[in-house]
Amino acid sequence: AVALITKSFTPIVAFVATATAAVSIEELRVRRLLPGDAALAVFLYGALALAVVLISASHGFNTTIFSYLFGSLLSVSTTDLWWMGMLALVIVLFLFMFRFELTQITFDPDLAKTNGVRVHMLNLSLAILTAGTITVSMRVVGVLLVGALIVIPVLVSIRVVKGLTLTLIVSSAIGVFVAVFGMAISFYADLAPGGSVVLIAISLLIIVEIGALIKRSFFGSSQLIQSSDHTHAHEFHAHGANENATDDRHSHR
Repeated sequence: AVALITKSFTPIVAFVATATAAVSIEELRVRRLLPGDAALAVFLYGALALAVVLISASHGFNTTIFSYLFGSLLSVSTTDLWWMGMLALVIVLFLFMFRFELTQITFDPDLAKTNGVRVHMLNLSLAILTAGTITVSMRVVGVLLVGALIVIPVLVSIRVVKGLTLTLIVSSAIGVFVAVFGMAISFYADLAPGGSVVLIAISLLIIVEIGALIKRSFFGSSQLIQSSDHTHAHEFHAHGANENATDDRHSHR
């Protein structure tokens, strides 16, 4: 909002503001001044309130502000595409270089710190890369919906595959799929791209959840029957063994 009002270069100002907020949230969480969720809520709603006040002070909404809030394909330039490509390359390199350290941090941060992993620096780096992702994505998806595009593909992938590496790969592929498919729908149906992309992602999540529920209902009952059969068979064999042992004792007598 500040960048749009002051006519400054919006992506740089947006990245600085987002990175500052991300680092501040991480510092508050690490120093135990606020829980991570509480710090995120404070910065999210505080920034949203500040943006509303600044926009109202600039005498209402305009097309540029609306496109940043809800996304617009017309506002995406060639420079934005270059920024997206470079950031994607940086993120892939970062995840590849620190994949073992990130795995340790995911499962046990204290043990990772004991093993010499620089947990705080890696968390700050992730926060800054997340800020960059939000900055380059808000032109397409919009500020209000970009969080859903980050979270929902991960939720889908952890219900489909197991393991951190596979989760990263599948969630990235799902993110690309829903982004391309949602933007294609928005282009041909003349709809808002942000809403289209997020609705496609949510629809995919619902389909996966229904499939998982059906799988649990069907295979879960089958496994229960099999385990019951194994239990009865084990009890039958144990009972037979006891009877044989009793007969042997009687014969010895």
